[in-house]
Amino acid sequence: MTTRVDTLLHAGPAVGFDQPFEMLAACHDRVRRSLDLLQRLHTHVLRHGVDEQAREAAADVLRYFDRAGPAHHEDEERHVLPRLRTAGLAALADRLHFEHVEMARCWGLLREALLPWTRGEPAPMDANLLLRYTALYDTHLAIEEGQAFVIARSGLDAMALFVMGEEMASRRQAV
Repeated sequence: MTTRVDTLLHAGPAVGFDQPFEMLAACHDRVRRSLDLLQRLHTHVLRHGVDEQAREAAADVLRYFDRAGPAHHEDEERHVLPRLRTAGLAALADRLHFEHVEMARCWGLLREALLPWTRGEPAPMDANLLLRYTALYDTHLAIEEGQAFVIARSGLDAMALFVMGEEMASRRQAV
């Protein structure tokens, strides 16, 4: 784990809320990096215990999946899933919604190990749950990028994209 690289996980994406679908895709890149860090962290803790590097990485992962992750899912629930339903793809929207719920459930269990790690305290992390969490995200992100975002964006004009981006930005400022 390189601390310099790991701290870049929380640098903002190169795109802004004026490009909401590009922002959603950029967030997916951050999800992937955070998942990679979580997996490397788990391996590190098994080999070396909860040292300073592990404490810092655990705090980074917690910060991302406690704050940015839920905001991202909320963006999709408000702006992507309704458009999928309107396009006649309720089953796809329902699947993505269920996966958001399941990812939140898995995260709640995984964070139970990470919280003590931020204090330098050992705690077991369920390796099977970690694998389920990352595999669920892998398939979920691929479906969103390959299908859902394309369909949801279809037919939106510049004003609709502007309103979507403004709403996404304003919810983050309220927190």
